[in-house]
Amino acid sequence: MATTKQAQAARSNVKKAQQSASSKKTIAHMPAKTKTALGKQGAAVAQRKRTGASTPKTRAELYEMAKRKDIPGRSKMGRAELAKKLGVR
Repeated sequence: MATTKQAQAARSNVKKAQQSASSKKTIAHMPAKTKTALGKQGAAVAQRKRTGASTPKTRAELYEMAKRKDIPGRSKMGRAELAKKLGVR
């Protein structure tokens, strides 16, 4: 039989594990709009890989290009703005 101290520690560990599990940022806990956007981005990447095309770039890819070119304000720009600044269609 567990001591009182062991039982308290076990309860504490269970609570911590439950809190950790509920706060995880998994795709299941994201809003539908975010899940849709991630799906579209993934589909665009897959399509580009299948065809070997270099466009359309995802926002993440455009951001990396902007980072290499040291474009100011890139973190606040959307995909369209980044493409325009970089001259990518």
